[in-house]
Amino acid sequence: MSSLETLIQHLAKVPGLGPRSARRAALFLMKRRESLLLPLAAALADAANTVKPCATCGNLDSADPCAVCADPRRDRSILCVVEDVADLWALERTASFRGLYHVLGGILSALDGIGPDDLNIPKLVARTGGDDVKEVILAMSATVDGQTTAHYIGDRLGPLGVKVSRLAHGVPVGGELDYLDEGTLIAALKARRSF
Repeated sequence: MSSLETLIQHLAKVPGLGPRSARRAALFLMKRRESLLLPLAAALADAANTVKPCATCGNLDSADPCAVCADPRRDRSILCVVEDVADLWALERTASFRGLYHVLGGILSALDGIGPDDLNIPKLVARTGGDDVKEVILAMSATVDGQTTAHYIGDRLGPLGVKVSRLAHGVPVGGELDYLDEGTLIAALKARRSF
């Protein structure tokens, strides 16, 4: 197999790229060997050698602890629990949360054989058990498995006397009621608040 075919096969494994898109991307990179392909190859090699999960929260960074955990301006009394690093990054893009994070590494799923021991839950309980953490925000997906995970964590954290909250569910900003599913509308009605 040629180097180009190997490149195409590896690119095709990237989410959002199928075989045709991978061929186009490989051709694009080859046409821009000096300005794009070589710097990309160097950046990939550097990331593969230096980026690791943060020992404290599970975020990906080249430093340990990560930049979020090491930031002294963060509110250490609030811990936001997310399923994956992508969720952490999504919350960080909002620039509205100034606490710390905890990455579970997935959610409980009986169908996939993922139990509590397969996730980063024991470390969460240990982090929450200290005097610093006053509130834990559960930022789980609004799926059955996400809510099961949130309930399990809530039960584990309950005896620690820490406030446990979750993200609001319901009508998205800019959403029209006519286009929303029944589950979203039910959640929105249940989570209503004073105007």
